[in-house]
Amino acid sequence: MARAETMLVVLNRALVALVLAAVFAIVFVNVVGRYGFGQSFAWVEEAARHLMILGAFSGAGLALREGRLVAITTLQSAGSPAFGRALRWLAVLIMFVFMATMFWLGVEFVRFGWNKETMSTGMPRGVAYLSIPIGCGLFLLHLALFAARFVREDFEFLADADPEQTPKKTA
Repeated sequence: MARAETMLVVLNRALVALVLAAVFAIVFVNVVGRYGFGQSFAWVEEAARHLMILGAFSGAGLALREGRLVAITTLQSAGSPAFGRALRWLAVLIMFVFMATMFWLGVEFVRFGWNKETMSTGMPRGVAYLSIPIGCGLFLLHLALFAARFVREDFEFLADADPEQTPKKTA
């Protein structure tokens, strides 16, 4: 199981990196084309927007693992450790319900948009909308594998991360 989880994290990081690199590349080429040669591609703005949405949704599970999701911990830190753990389990439940609902609605959105075309690229809107169920599905996988460690606040940190920028574990 640990090997499959490690592979999920590695592949998820690669997906996010590739998506963001693609956004950078197409926007850079379009800016150079526009200002250097007076020619730009109409589809770049739309493609960059859809890719950024995919990157954000796909990176949410990784942010969960690294303790980088926005959190207000005042209430859970004010009470006993058992109270804090109970609140974190409640947060896991709320995240699961929210992302499972988003996954289901995302699938419905893909089905709804599959017969419609995007303005610039002409591809089915359902393809662009796939970022919602893909990202939410990845988040749910991360949550299922990481929930107990999330509750213990046993977050993963990249080896080269700046210690001043990484979240601190609270008691």
